[in-house]
Amino acid sequence: MDKTNPQKTGDQMLVRRLNTAIILDCLRLNAPLSRAGVSSHTGLNRSTVSSIVSELIRGGLVRETEFQKDKLGRPGLLLELRPDGACAIGIQIGVDFISVMLADFMTKPLWHKRVEVSPAIGQAALIESTGDLIRQALRRAKRTGSQMLGICVGVPGLVDLKLGELVFAPNLKWHHVPLRQMLMKRFDVPVFVENDANASALGEYYFGVARAVKDFIYLTADVGLGGGIVLGGKLFRGIGGYAGEVGHMSFDPNGALCECGRRGCWESLVSPRSVVRNIQTHLRNGSVSRIRDLVQDDLDAITFDIVLQAANANDAIALRALQDVGRWLGLGVANLVNAFNPELVVLGGALARASKILTPVIEATVKENALRQPQESLKIATSAYGDEACVVGAVAIVLDEILRYPFP
Repeated sequence: MDKTNPQKTGDQMLVRRLNTAIILDCLRLNAPLSRAGVSSHTGLNRSTVSSIVSELIRGGLVRETEFQKDKLGRPGLLLELRPDGACAIGIQIGVDFISVMLADFMTKPLWHKRVEVSPAIGQAALIESTGDLIRQALRRAKRTGSQMLGICVGVPGLVDLKLGELVFAPNLKWHHVPLRQMLMKRFDVPVFVENDANASALGEYYFGVARAVKDFIYLTADVGLGGGIVLGGKLFRGIGGYAGEVGHMSFDPNGALCECGRRGCWESLVSPRSVVRNIQTHLRNGSVSRIRDLVQDDLDAITFDIVLQAANANDAIALRALQDVGRWLGLGVANLVNAFNPELVVLGGALARASKILTPVIEATVKENALRQPQESLKIATSAYGDEACVVGAVAIVLDEILRYPFP
C-alpha cells in the first residue's frame, strides 16, 4: 500500500522552493559567498544550503568561483549568480514608443531597441509592432544559448495580474486588452503583464537606487504620472492589484480634466503634458521666453525636454513652470510620506531628467507640509535607470518569479 502523504510531500516541496528563493536572493544581494556564508546569512542549515546550491549549479543559475575567504571571512569555494545562466525580455509600451530589452540574469542588457510610434497608430498595429520587436529579441536570445525565462510587458494603466489583462489605460485609451493571452499565442514562453510604475519600482529595488530598501515609493512621469509602492520589500498591490495609481489622487475637484475622465487629478498638475500646456498658454498670452526661438515660434512643437532645456538656460517662464510642478509634487509626496512613512522616494522618467530643478523644491515643500516624524529619515533620489527603468523593471518582474519560485 502506498503510504505517501500527499500533503506532507506538498509541504516539503513548498519549503524547498521557498528556501531556494531565499538562497538566490541572498546571492543576489551578497555574492560572492561561500556555502557557509550563505548558511550564516540565511539561517538555513549547511546540508540544506549544499543540496539546493548543487541543484542551482546544475540548473545553470549559480556558479562557483575561486577558493578564498568570503565577505564573512569564511573560507570555501565562492558562489555567485551566473549572469549567462538565463535571460529575460522586458518591454515598455508607451503612448508614443515601444522599448524592448533582452537582459541576462543580472539585468545586463544584451540587446535593446526603442522605436518611436505615432499615438494614432492604433491598438492592433502597436501590438503587432511589439511582437516584431519580441521576435528580434528572441532571435538574439537564441544565439546566446541561455534559457529564456519569460517576457514581461510594462503598460501605463490598471492591470489584472491574474488574467494578464490591461484593464484601463487612460493615456493609451485602451480598455480590457488581454495582452498576456495575445502574446502567449505568438510566443511559447511565460508572459507577465505589469503596470509600468510597478515594474520600474521593482527594478530599482533589485538593481537600482532602492537596492534592498524595504519601504519606498517610485514616481514616474512620461505622459501621465504613475507610482509604485514597495512595502516590506514587496510591491504593495492592494486587494484588487490596482494600488499605486497615485497620479489620480484628487487635488482639485474643479481643476483641469484628466485623461481618466475626472477633474483635478495630481497627474493633471505635474505631468509633462500639463507642463507643456501651461507653457503654451503663457506664450499665447504674450509671455516672453527663449522657448519661442527653440521651436521657431511653432508652439505645437514644444516638448517637455525643450522646456527643460530652456529652464537649464535660466529661462524665467520655463523655470517657473518646473518650480510650480516641484511644489505640486512636494504636496503629493508629503501626503504619501504621512500615509506610508517610506525611507525613500525615487523620481523616474521625466522627473528624473528634471531632478536638478525639481528635487530642492520637492524637499522644501515636503519639509513644510509633512508631519515631522515620518519625514525625519526620508531621502529623495533620482532613478538609476531614467527612461529605461520600466524595461529593466520588466526584466526584474520575470526574475522575481524565478527568485521567489525557482522550480515548479
